[in-house]
Order: sequence, then structure tokens, then C-alpha cells
Amino acid sequence: MEPTKRGRVRVETTAKRVRVYVEGRAVADTTRALLVWEVPYYPTYYFPADDVRVEELKAAGETRHSPSRGDAVVHDVAGRPGAALVYGDDAPLEEIRGHVRFDWNAMDNWFEEDEEVFVHARDPYTRVDVLASSRHVRVEVNGVTVADSRSPRILFETGLPPRYYLPKTDVRLDLLRPSETVTHCPYKGRAVYWSVGEDESGRDLVWSYPTPLPESQKIGGLVAFYDEKVDVYVDGVLQDRPKSKFA
Repeated sequence: MEPTKRGRVRVETTAKRVRVYVEGRAVADTTRALLVWEVPYYPTYYFPADDVRVEELKAAGETRHSPSRGDAVVHDVAGRPGAALVYGDDAPLEEIRGHVRFDWNAMDNWFEEDEEVFVHARDPYTRVDVLASSRHVRVEVNGVTVADSRSPRILFETGLPPRYYLPKTDVRLDLLRPSETVTHCPYKGRAVYWSVGEDESGRDLVWSYPTPLPESQKIGGLVAFYDEKVDVYVDGVLQDRPKSKFA
């Protein structure tokens, strides 16, 4: 990878084959995608126009401006309004000239090589390690012990606080009520949630990945808490609540 910077935007090449599908059709297929960090947390894929099925794109008659990336022509994709931005030769960021950016959620499927990817492009600088531990982890919610375990698995993910995943047998399941909330992570998969108690402060404090992606299989079926919102004791020591985007 060869990183370049322009203002706050970082651009890198990737060797992965990347494809985007709409209604079963590949609207883009490339081995020359760019990773563009429009925000600090994760990158977005940009496709060379030559690797996009231009017959699926229709100009919407408007432009969209970005202070760092300049003006892009808005296009509909297979009838989906505003789903693509096309950057011309006048884009201030030279690397993205002649490239197409698709709105992630407007597309049906994204693939890196032959594996489907969810939520957003994976950041090559994000690593997930799941380590078995014998540390004593106890979780309190409003002064009530909701979990107490001596066999946690600790998930270390770049840029986020450690997460303690605990066996359900070490959790007071009678204090949890199922939530309809479901989220997805490009590294871990689909998560389901529980709330603790009836108060709004206990909403969606607990989650689990029933069938995680292969790289995170060791947390399958285990339970984690938002440490930002509960009291966590590790080996008897109360931990500081992390300051993260989930706080």
C-alpha cells in the first residue's frame, strides 16, 4: 500500500478484488480500488470509472460538494436515487479523479474477493484479537451484580477499549430483557442485544454475536457489556469508564 494525504483525507491502493451488486448484477468489479478515509474511523471504496458498468448509472442533474474532495456529479444507480458520486478531472484530490464512489447502504451486496462485507469497508489497520483469560470480571448495573466470571475472553480491537465477553452461565440472564436492536460489524458480524431493567439507562447495554465471522469465532455466544455505561471490576479493581464514540 502506498498512502497519500491531502488535508484530512488519506488515500491508499488495495490489492483486493472489490465488487458491488444491485439486484443481482455487479455494477462495479475492480482490482484497482482506492481506500479513501473520508472520516477517521474507516475507509470508503472508490472505483475507477473503467471498472464500473456505466449503463447502470444515470446523471441526476446535480452536484455534491466536499471541502476536501471537491464537486462530484450525482448519479442514480439502477433507479436508486443519488447512490453514486462521479469525480471528474477537476477534483482537487488527484488520486480520485475519474473514480466513482457508491453509497454503501444503497447497494445490495459488497464483496472483498469472494467474501461478503457488511457495514463499511474493512480498515487494513484495524486488528481484532480475542484472548482467553482467567481474570476475574464482575459487572454491576446500578449497584446490582449482573455478571461475575473467571473465564472471560477479552477482545482487543484497534482504536476501541477492550471488551470482556463472558459465558452466559456467568450472567444473570433473569435480569436481561431481549431487545429488537440488531447491529452489524464488518469484523465480527451480526449482534443481538438485551436491556437491563426497565429504565431507559439500561437500554441495549448487553450484546452477543450468535454466529460471528470466522476471525471472531471465539466470542460466539458470549455476552459483552458497554463498559462506558456500567461498572466493571477486573480482579477486584473498579475500571475507569472508557471514553469512546459509544459513551
